[in-house]
Amino acid sequence: MPDIPLTMIALLCLAALAAGWIDAVVGGGGLLLLPVLLLGLPSHTPAAHALGTNKAVAIVGTTGAAVTYARKAPVDVRTAVRIGLAALAGSSAGAFFAAGMSTDVLKPVIMVVLLGVAAFVILRPAFGTAPATGPATRRQILAAIGLAGLGIGFYDGLIGPGTGTFLVLALTALLHLDLVTASATAKIVNCCTNAGALATFAWQGAVLWQLAALMAVFNLAGGTLGAHTALKQGSRFVRIVLLTVVFALVANLAYEQWLA
Repeated sequence: MPDIPLTMIALLCLAALAAGWIDAVVGGGGLLLLPVLLLGLPSHTPAAHALGTNKAVAIVGTTGAAVTYARKAPVDVRTAVRIGLAALAGSSAGAFFAAGMSTDVLKPVIMVVLLGVAAFVILRPAFGTAPATGPATRRQILAAIGLAGLGIGFYDGLIGPGTGTFLVLALTALLHLDLVTASATAKIVNCCTNAGALATFAWQGAVLWQLAALMAVFNLAGGTLGAHTALKQGSRFVRIVLLTVVFALVANLAYEQWLA
């Protein structure tokens, strides 16, 4: 593990705890965890090590949240895994194209889409609050595999920030899930994509395992607590957190595009 001051290690652990909670409720924990890792690690640390360590931490919290949700929420695990495998393929393709594409061109488009999403959620107060009417049809599942799996998976590999939030929104719209069940399903999909990314970073030797193990304990606690909070508070609470994360993501992308 690199030489990191004790105060910074404590800050990294607190960030992992908060990121686990946010990610479990509505996705987007990486918006907090990755920047803190990039700031907290020594300046000579390759960026790939921050990305790899982030995935090693996130997969633990995501798995904890997924298990908590699966026990108490009506999650169709089989459908979630099918979408997750498609997302794994999509993220691999996105990573392949990312090497030769400037993401600066796409960031303004993503900001417009997010603002449109926020407007839609604000103007449709009932969005994601009604329970699912029944099992998803074959057409709905195929649409979710194509858009939420391959499409958002491709975005995850190409750019990344906000993938969990996009998954929650897509699963709510396509499968007509309430926001709590959509968050639960998204966690299982995230487990698949995180596992693929972590395997790649581990193979490249780009994971700081000791630091990741310490932070993962806090991320697991945050993820489990976040899942319990979402289950207890319900879809209206998740909706408030969702809008907060969407506006935070827009601000983050705007900063990276024009101010950084």
